[in-house]
Amino acid sequence: MSEQQTPGNPGNGQDDVTHFGFRNVPKSQKAGQVAQVFHSVAGKYDLMNDLMSIGIHRLWKRFTIELSGVRPGHKVLDIAGGTGDLTMKFSDLVGPSGQVVLADINASMLQVGRSRLTDRGYAGNIEYVQADAEHLPFPDNNFQAVSIAFGLRNVTDKDQALRDMARVLKPGGKLMVLEFSKPTNPLLSKVYDEYSFRALPLMGKLIANDSESYKYLAESIRMHPDQETLKGMMEDAGLVNCKYYNMTGGVVALHVGIKP
Repeated sequence: MSEQQTPGNPGNGQDDVTHFGFRNVPKSQKAGQVAQVFHSVAGKYDLMNDLMSIGIHRLWKRFTIELSGVRPGHKVLDIAGGTGDLTMKFSDLVGPSGQVVLADINASMLQVGRSRLTDRGYAGNIEYVQADAEHLPFPDNNFQAVSIAFGLRNVTDKDQALRDMARVLKPGGKLMVLEFSKPTNPLLSKVYDEYSFRALPLMGKLIANDSESYKYLAESIRMHPDQETLKGMMEDAGLVNCKYYNMTGGVVALHVGIKP
């Protein structure tokens, strides 16, 4: 991140302030502003994902599924499940004796996901719940696996969200956090910055008629904790055997932790 892109630190006693992209906003307003972003992009979300990642997001998600250990009869929670990519695969894995809950705080994204999965014939073992990741409406020790893909960076209190995800996991259950991260190569990092701050807003304007939302998405990626920091946050939330797997040079990382 170049010097002029470095955001102000919302700390220094400003406990009621957090970041929305590179801007500081009151914590009470962030969820609403994030909601507006996803209301705006919901209809073009899948198309933009394919364009932005050149389809590679499907490989990132496939790796997440492979490491999940989900089996027939399991209960799985897919937080920020959006248009249902992971939910669909989990549904296949758990079978008719299992259950998958697709949870998203955003009603527009949840509706797109429900419609997409229904159109593809998915029903029976999928439940749709509008839920805040920081205050999950599920009992303790309820799921064998919890996933959140490209959603944690939008959460206001990430530590609280990770604690609540750990709470709803059964002992021995697995949390998987798939998220944009920090490239490990300086040259790749520079190219990635150019792409993020120039190409993404332009694609957003041309495809979704919304450049500002994709400018926010690029900024939110830069504000997200790096690999080691997020690993430490998962350990602080009570998870053990925490590790991460860099993909595409660290542009994306899959973090995995187990509830003891």
